[in-house]
Amino acid sequence: MKNQQVVITQDDYKRKTNLSIQWNRWLLTPIGAWPNLRKSRIGKCYSLLISIICYSLIGFMLVSCSIFLMVEINNIYNKLKMVGPLSFFVMTIMKYYFLLFHENDIREGIERIEWDWKNVKHQEDRNIMITYANYGRKLAFICFFFMLCAFIFYFLIQPFGGGKIVDGNLTFIQLPFPISILIADVRDSPYNEIMLSIQILTGIVMNAIRSAICSVAAVFAIHACGQMQVLMNWLNHLVEGRSDMSKKIDDRIANIVIQHDRILKFLALTERALQQISFVEFLGCTANMCLLGYYLIVEWNPKELIVSFTYIAIIASITFNIFIFCYIGELVAEQTEKVGEVAYMIEWYRIRGKKKLCCVLIIAMSNSSIKFTAGNMVELSIYTFSDVVKTSVAFLNMLRALT
Repeated sequence: MKNQQVVITQDDYKRKTNLSIQWNRWLLTPIGAWPNLRKSRIGKCYSLLISIICYSLIGFMLVSCSIFLMVEINNIYNKLKMVGPLSFFVMTIMKYYFLLFHENDIREGIERIEWDWKNVKHQEDRNIMITYANYGRKLAFICFFFMLCAFIFYFLIQPFGGGKIVDGNLTFIQLPFPISILIADVRDSPYNEIMLSIQILTGIVMNAIRSAICSVAAVFAIHACGQMQVLMNWLNHLVEGRSDMSKKIDDRIANIVIQHDRILKFLALTERALQQISFVEFLGCTANMCLLGYYLIVEWNPKELIVSFTYIAIIASITFNIFIFCYIGELVAEQTEKVGEVAYMIEWYRIRGKKKLCCVLIIAMSNSSIKFTAGNMVELSIYTFSDVVKTSVAFLNMLRALT
């Protein structure tokens, strides 16, 4: 057998590790949620300061919009129109809190990814890990792209694309979110410009949090799938061995069981870090898809396509958001079952004595594998995604009938 063992240098190890976690670091650091920040005193101060700023911005918008809803709105549709932004603020605060709360789990997950890259010893395994790392990066980028499109439409194109509003002697830019007159008269300058800047900055923070969470979910889940593919590759070489493997079958069996155990622990870690966030995402996306669809139907006007395209961009962003969670849940479930299938399909009958019983253990563990859930209540899968869409449409039809 051709020798395909690889020697991992320090630079190469760091470069390949960066291939997996680079998007996570880029998106988590600006919002103060990158776990390694807290290793230094300066990093701790930066993380604390950024957290306070993020909470303050989102909290201010939540309070100001709530006051506007309670004091200045009498129309039923306008009240419904404020429910969407308010729910989005609440969702973002909760997700940001859970992201910071599970900082240690995210740190441990990143350390496990680094360990896997540092200890890969064969070119076949290395190629598998590179393929899945690139796939995880692509998913993270697509998540960021959808969030960015929604941000650009709602916070930039809609306020500036429609031109300034003239109200008597006043000329001002329409804000993405309304502000109560009790806080400031945003028709006057410089209040209009100040509030617009605050809202754009808040929009950047909210979309950064959403993008960061999707990135962590995608990268962790896809890395686990890559490790399961490596495990399947080891199973295929269990009987005859490989250049980097021990000549003793007992050692090869032990390494496979250890690798399987590491993967299951990594999946349990990922599930623990994301299940609360997934639950908030599951409920929030179901409600927001319904409300945004309702806003789009009511406000559809061929002469004002900016508003319509803005709603379409936000709906696409939210739909893709929940789809990513359901998709990676489906992918992980399929890969864990596939490990059991590969364990059965190898030439286990060539293994002497009771050693072949190791395959039974792997098959049993694959059948009772960990699955990603939303709040440990709803299993994340493509079937769940279809249920979310159906539920949103059902509530949309009910809302139209009632109003």
